Amino acid sequence: MNSTEMGITMKKSICIMLCLTVIIASLAGCDSRQKNIRFGSADIGGMYYSFASSFTGIAAKDKPDMTFEVKNTAGSAANIRLLSGKYIELGIAQADLIQDAYNGSGSFDGTRYKGYGAVAALYTEACQIIVGRDSDIYSVDDLIGKNVSIGATESGTELNAKQILESNGLSFGLVNTVNLDYTDEAKQLAEGKIDAFFCTAGLATTMIGELTKEYDIRIISLDDKCVAKLISAYPCYTKVTIPAGTYQGQTEDINTVGVQSVLLASDSLSNETVRELTSMLFDNIHELQYATPLDLHISLNSATDGIAIPFHPGAAEYYAQQGITVATE
Repeated sequence: MNSTEMGITMKKSICIMLCLTVIIASLAGCDSRQKNIRFGSADIGGMYYSFASSFTGIAAKDKPDMTFEVKNTAGSAANIRLLSGKYIELGIAQADLIQDAYNGSGSFDGTRYKGYGAVAALYTEACQIIVGRDSDIYSVDDLIGKNVSIGATESGTELNAKQILESNGLSFGLVNTVNLDYTDEAKQLAEGKIDAFFCTAGLATTMIGELTKEYDIRIISLDDKCVAKLISAYPCYTKVTIPAGTYQGQTEDINTVGVQSVLLASDSLSNETVRELTSMLFDNIHELQYATPLDLHISLNSATDGIAIPFHPGAAEYYAQQGITVATE
């Protein structure tokens, strides 16, 4: 082979290598799914953590080429900020906080947090006020002068506790409030360091259920006037009944308010990834129901009702396949 032939052969080899490189890169680009997904939950013992753990466990089996990590957070507001800042890819938050954060209203005071979209409404979270069985607290008004945990800072519980107290004319000067996570709330109530705690979570809340095994509790009902005032002032609230027997020793129905929990996905996740995760959610509703104490009666219509922010385009693609149109802008 002379030098000319060798040169031609080398050029052909280089061309073939370049073509193969382009093909490989193109094939790699066809799978746009993010491989590592962080799911913002909340404190251990809460329903966000229970759902996130169950969901990611199922997802890991369904999508073996992807990894999922549950991240403990302060709750709804923290998850929204973490999604907006691209620190997590999935998260759960209360519908009222999501709407405020997206619009920069309410407690977010003009600062708008975006960069995420809705996937599905999951379940109703009940606002629960827990006291000891022998406590002299029987109504919200009885919290005056008491030591009360209003949940972790930046949690949905904190927002709901403030609104419930304010609707009853109780300023923070009248109630000694502290910010504790779920575990510390239960511990300090049992030890007598606080007199009551607020907890907004799905029924039956794991932490409260565990607490009843070693400490007798009561749950405080909200009166009809308070419930009506909250629903009128904050449309995200609905009237909720905690049925007798939900917790050990609970012999009566409890009247309160609740808000929807919503699964959110970061804009950094591809449409393909979110479409697949949305499909997986609906395909595994029964398994998720068995794996958690939550009342997950999710249907296509209930999952898209009452959400005031745009859906992630990937979730919208899934709903479109089911004949349902949702807003993405």
